[in-house]
Amino acid sequence: MICNAFTCKTNVWLLAAFMMFFGDIAMASSLKLADPSELAGKWRVTQQDNPSIVCPLEFKANQTLGDGTECLVEWLEEQPIGWFPEPDGIALTGKEGSKIVFFSRQRDGLYRGTSKSGLIIILEHPLD
Repeated sequence: MICNAFTCKTNVWLLAAFMMFFGDIAMASSLKLADPSELAGKWRVTQQDNPSIVCPLEFKANQTLGDGTECLVEWLEEQPIGWFPEPDGIALTGKEGSKIVFFSRQRDGLYRGTSKSGLIIILEHPLD
């Protein structure tokens, strides 16, 4: 099929716009933002290299952290204060509200993050 430059260029732009629009819709529907109430409760935090050291951590429904934060200070090099869900994981925040560490979702109840120093940290929501 022979087309002039204007028609071909228009078709390419329309196709690109179509792919971007429907690609965003497909991606947005595949990543569900968890409700904070689904994630609130007791968690277990371990280091990948040394799983025998276990830090219990409490995620409160108001998106603050309860018991167990003092255990994480050494690993994160900063005191975690809060948390929030993201479409593909969970983030812990510091006193300024900035993100300290992001834990990517591996499967239901299991998340993995890397500290600023490169330490791999596992966050697990044990079944009650």
